[in-house]
Amino acid sequence: MPNVEKLESALPVAPLKLVAMHSAESLGRKINDYLVKFRRNIHHSLKSDPAFHGYTESSYLCDAECPRFGSGEGKGVFHESVRGKDLYILVDVCNHSLTYQLNGYTNHMSPDDHYQDLKRVIAAAAGKAHRITVIMPFLYEGRQHKKANRESLDCAYALEELSSMGVSNIITFDAHDPRVQNAIPLAGFDNFTAHYQFLRALLHSEPDLIIDKKHTVVISPDEGALSRAVYFAGVLGVDTGMFYKRRDYSTIIAGKNPIVAHEFLGDNIDGKDVFVIDDMISSGESILDTAKQLKARNAKRVFLCTTFGLFTNGLQKFDYAYEHCYFDRIITTNLCYLPPAIKNKPYFLEADMSKFLASIIDFSNHDSSLGNVLTPTEKIHTILEQYNARQDVKL
Repeated sequence: MPNVEKLESALPVAPLKLVAMHSAESLGRKINDYLVKFRRNIHHSLKSDPAFHGYTESSYLCDAECPRFGSGEGKGVFHESVRGKDLYILVDVCNHSLTYQLNGYTNHMSPDDHYQDLKRVIAAAAGKAHRITVIMPFLYEGRQHKKANRESLDCAYALEELSSMGVSNIITFDAHDPRVQNAIPLAGFDNFTAHYQFLRALLHSEPDLIIDKKHTVVISPDEGALSRAVYFAGVLGVDTGMFYKRRDYSTIIAGKNPIVAHEFLGDNIDGKDVFVIDDMISSGESILDTAKQLKARNAKRVFLCTTFGLFTNGLQKFDYAYEHCYFDRIITTNLCYLPPAIKNKPYFLEADMSKFLASIIDFSNHDSSLGNVLTPTEKIHTILEQYNARQDVKL
């Protein structure tokens, strides 16, 4: 873990406890394993001090659950005390694989169900925890981040609700529009990215990449993702480009205006490897059309990098696109539920975020600046130097 010396000279706020909601159990176990490893290896001269009670544990996972009655109603339950604990609650609102019984019928859990369970667990803590932090990688209702005409403003209201329930900080990743944090200006809101993990996964799988202006370009699939692409391109030292989505604003299909065409704004990409950076893949129509147009412009390879792979319409379109060479790799994180079938696809790469999340929790528990883990620029430069040195040795 980087900057570990910062932790060796800091006191924890309170004993650490992690609640991994049923929707994020797998990720929670990985985070817990890293936390146990971090705490065992840290050299702190005051571990025997009462202030460090519970500092080194075999597990930081808290025993909590949200059982349901036959009517579908639920409740939050803690099976251990959380009094005075620094409580971190991890939830994946996009895990549609979980089910519950409702009057004899089987219901799949929606984001609304997961959000309601999150509030139940917060309510079960009953104000006894020293501090509550919610880790919600995919921000609940984050796509409904702004209001137009007669619409609800769901994300902003959810943030206000969590803040009013006593949540002191919200940790999320690649918020669709991070300005939604303006709804809770006096509460903590940390928005992280996965650029380093994307690059790390890609460099480990592709031994022949040459990352410079002559061979690589970073593309934003729309204007909303441009800031991500500009940052990534700046760190890599390459050029960037953008696709502009021309929409039919007279029509609404599945809650959104359909895309009429993608217009490319950028320099020549002939023979270059292309990184397409976006926050999510939903149905995949937009990003696959972008990939198809990039290959039509004679891009060498197309790598689709996205924080959240939702794949709401299944994987058939991606299989078809891969077979027709529209793209070469999809790199996505394990921050949200991934359909098991995708892990066997030849085009899929997973960027593991568990160690990064464990570092965030550890620094936060010590009230140390999250700037120690926030900016991956130096780490990206380091891994690029190591990759290029490895290539030089092979050559």
